[in-house]
Amino acid sequence: MTPALLAIACLLAVTLGYVGVCAVSPFGDCRRCRGMGHALKTDRKGRMRRGKDCRRCHATGKRIRTGRWLYNRWARIYRAGTDTPEGSR
Repeated sequence: MTPALLAIACLLAVTLGYVGVCAVSPFGDCRRCRGMGHALKTDRKGRMRRGKDCRRCHATGKRIRTGRWLYNRWARIYRAGTDTPEGSR
């Protein structure tokens, strides 16, 4: 197998794998709070305490994956462009 065909096969496998992940699990852990929904901070004695709620994920700990966001955007534009007006039938 030539290096070009090997590279194409690897890219295709990675792409199809990511599409599968986006289809099965459209939400992933928030990268900022690592899926906890809040920050951790230490008090003066060094014990871990709950900090402020994460502003990026709104304290849910989940974010929509980039691929799923792109698919949702594409589907919304496609649906808006193929709608038939009420009076043109």
